[in-house]
Amino acid sequence: MATFFLVIIYLAFISLGLPDSLLGVSWALMQPEFGAPLETAGLLFMTIAGGTIISSFVSGAVLNRFGTGIVTFVSVFMTACALLGFQFAPSLFWLFICAIPLGLGAGAVDTGINNYVASHYKVHHMSWLHCFWGVGATLGPVIMAQYISGQHSWRSGYLAIAGLQFVLVVILFFTLPLWNNVAGNNTSNPMIEQENTNSEVTEKQKPLQIRGVKFALISFLFYCGAEATMGLWGSSFLVNVKDLSVEVAAKWVSLYYAGITIGRFITGFITLKIGNRTLIRMGQIIALVGAALLFLPLPSVFSLVGFIMVGIGLAPIFPCMLHETPTRFGQEHSQTIMGYQMAIAYTGSTFLPPLLGFVAAHSTIGIFPFVIVSFILIMFLGSERLNSIFNKNVFLEWQ
Repeated sequence: MATFFLVIIYLAFISLGLPDSLLGVSWALMQPEFGAPLETAGLLFMTIAGGTIISSFVSGAVLNRFGTGIVTFVSVFMTACALLGFQFAPSLFWLFICAIPLGLGAGAVDTGINNYVASHYKVHHMSWLHCFWGVGATLGPVIMAQYISGQHSWRSGYLAIAGLQFVLVVILFFTLPLWNNVAGNNTSNPMIEQENTNSEVTEKQKPLQIRGVKFALISFLFYCGAEATMGLWGSSFLVNVKDLSVEVAAKWVSLYYAGITIGRFITGFITLKIGNRTLIRMGQIIALVGAALLFLPLPSVFSLVGFIMVGIGLAPIFPCMLHETPTRFGQEHSQTIMGYQMAIAYTGSTFLPPLLGFVAAHSTIGIFPFVIVSFILIMFLGSERLNSIFNKNVFLEWQ
């Protein structure tokens, strides 16, 4: 039953990823229809992500009160209704109204399911869970591209995604009893590990006072900034700088998400052989090389390679950083620090992509690759500084 129910959880995470990449792909058609400036996409994105941040902060009390199953069911219903609202939106104002429940629903699903899987399933399922988010994020642009090329209608694309969400709502309704049954039969995750490698941590320390926490937060901030900025502005960069059609750009962005998806699926197996820190470093280097290809004066096909490399490089970073939290900072502080990391991650997704939009609106979207390289480089430096702290601690313990 636990294995069958895991499939339901993966379906819920697919639904979480489906809407995430729609706005960036469809904005090239939405912008002239509503007569909006370029940076409005950033404001819409900020509204959605802002709702996600709010629901993440309050989700603990809500989940304790109603349970993960009911919260997931209601949240997916909210996102389905919001996507349906996008399809019928008569003006830009209504897009912003619908963006609020879209963000609130997404945040509750993300926090609730991550916590449920961490508590009741083995560690490698975390990588596969985020892999299935990538499945949704990959299918979103593919579905939208079909409606853009066939009907030249972004509204039909939103209607199709809303229909898929409502199907999941029905499935979640009939499987509500399984949430408590599986939790009762599998009360804890047997893979919660290992010893704390930060020898300076004590139980009396405040989490933000622990050495290395601030560098971890910097890494999460710029990881999510890079991932979200690629998804939101990648299509606009390809259309306006590389002179690709909207349909082709949408497919290329979907390949970026495919790189994340496939990479996370493979990571689930690799984590059995290679440590988290090595995977994080390798991913950052691959992503940095891929981002560098975007601003070099090379044929357009190299941009496709760059998008795929960035996706593959980013794939292992987020799940592995989450998994490293109790090892780095101690089990007694991990829950609080995990909350800080998720809040900072959503902050990066909320504010860094619109920042590029505002700058690009007054200059050129051609700055896109330079910004991506900068985000990945800062993340890499923060992560390496964090590793140097723990390497030093391990060295001292051997003295």
